[in-house]
Amino acid sequence: MRIAVFNQKGGVGKTTTTLNLAAAIVRAGGQPLLLDLDPQGHLTGIHGPAPQESSRSLFGFYQDLRGLDELAIPWKDIGRLVPSHQQLLKVDSIFGKGPAILNKLRNGLDAVDAAIPGNAAQNTLIDCCPYVGVLALNAIFACDVLLIPISTDYLSLQAAEHMTRTLAILEPVLKRRIERRYLLTRFDRRRKMSEDVQNRLRARYAEEVCKTVISENVAIAESPSQNRDVFSHNAASAGARDYAALYQELKQQGFL
Repeated sequence: MRIAVFNQKGGVGKTTTTLNLAAAIVRAGGQPLLLDLDPQGHLTGIHGPAPQESSRSLFGFYQDLRGLDELAIPWKDIGRLVPSHQQLLKVDSIFGKGPAILNKLRNGLDAVDAAIPGNAAQNTLIDCCPYVGVLALNAIFACDVLLIPISTDYLSLQAAEHMTRTLAILEPVLKRRIERRYLLTRFDRRRKMSEDVQNRLRARYAEEVCKTVISENVAIAESPSQNRDVFSHNAASAGARDYAALYQELKQQGFL
């Protein structure tokens, strides 16, 4: 299954969610493939230095130089990563927005899945950039479900509405409804605003809002600076429990 983690608002936990959900999959015995589709390369930076040659990153895939499987590098406790590069900023201007480029990632992932013995699809997590361009559209066109992190503040409610309108525009092109789940992040039970945002989001999107919420947690905030996921950093933390619960919820719904 393919999960794209996307929101048009920054600072809501896209990269953190991609990282820790992948770690939860590994702890359950899986071996996910991670794609860093953000030119800022935050996910790649947690793994280590970005590749100096753009041909060794996702940009090399868009240049038709190498397949996704060739570009994937191992990441202990996380799975495999196809790293980002700043050259990804040029994808829109170099390759345009025709059907071939918009479906390129989906076709590339199809090729990866076809090469797996028994044709068993792997779990793929896509960390997206926070704006709607060719890269984000590639992720949306390729995914089985869109996971939309929403931090518990009022501006994020507006971001959720922006996402709804964006998906409504794209769905006639895709000729299908894009499956999506809204994930509340940075949830602070001490703040009335967190409960209010949660209630409003559930009233608007009902069953599309994850039952799991990701609490505001020191271990989640600290772990990327240590180049670790939250489980490796502090497996007993509330943050680790939250991401383990998210994994179980998505698995029960058939997305993992």
